[in-house]
Amino acid sequence: MVVEFIGAVPPWILLGVALGGVASALAALAFYLGNRFVAPGVAAAGGGRSAAGDERRRREIREYLTAIDERFREDHALGEVAVPFYLPEREVAITFDAHDYFRLEGEGVYTVLCEHEMPGRGLGRRLPFDVIEPDWGPDPSVDRGDRDPVAAAFAELDVARGADADEVKRAYRERVKETHPDQGGDEESFRRVREAYATARNHAASAGEGSGRGRAAPRGDRTDPPAGFGR
Repeated sequence: MVVEFIGAVPPWILLGVALGGVASALAALAFYLGNRFVAPGVAAAGGGRSAAGDERRRREIREYLTAIDERFREDHALGEVAVPFYLPEREVAITFDAHDYFRLEGEGVYTVLCEHEMPGRGLGRRLPFDVIEPDWGPDPSVDRGDRDPVAAAFAELDVARGADADEVKRAYRERVKETHPDQGGDEESFRRVREAYATARNHAASAGEGSGRGRAAPRGDRTDPPAGFGR
C-alpha cells in the first residue's frame, strides 16, 4: 500500500519533501557545529574579560580595606549568595553582581554594589560608616580618564544627574523594556541597566533637593536604611 501511495504522489512533491529533509539536516548540523566549536570560544573570551575585571576590582578593594584597617572576609556566604567581600564587624556585604545585590535586599545586610567602572578607592563613599581616607597621593584614575560611576549610572538611564527617585524608577522601567532579553535586548545591556539603577537610586535627589543623597549616615545612627546600597 505504501508503494502504491508513493507511486500516486506527483514526482515534484516527492522531490520537494526530499530537498526539505536535506535542508533541515544541514541546518541541524550547522547549529550543532556552531554550539560545539564556536560558542565555547566566544564564551571563554567574554568570561576571560569578566574574570580579569573582577580580579582587578578584588585587588583594589582588598588594598583599600587593608589601608583603612577594616577587617573583611572574602567569598563569604550569606544564605544562598556568596559575596566577594564581607565586613563582619559592620554587617556590610560588597558584591559585583547586580542580581545578588537585589537578592540581598531585605535580608538585613547593608549591600554595596561595585560597578565595573568603580575604582577601589571609591568604595569609601559607598560604605555606611565614616572612613578616614588614606593618603593615596594623586588618583591614577584621573590620569586614565575613568568615568564617574554615579554620573555614568544616570547617563545609562538617560536621566539628569539631579533626578529624583521617582524619575530614576520611571527611567529604569523604560530601559528594562528596551534591554530585557525577553524584549529583544541582550544580557550585557540588561546587566548594565540593573547596575545603573542600583547606583542611581541611591544617589537620587530627595524631595526638594537638587543633588544626590550624599554619604550615608553611620550605621548606629540609621533607623531606616537607604533603599540603594542597603536593605
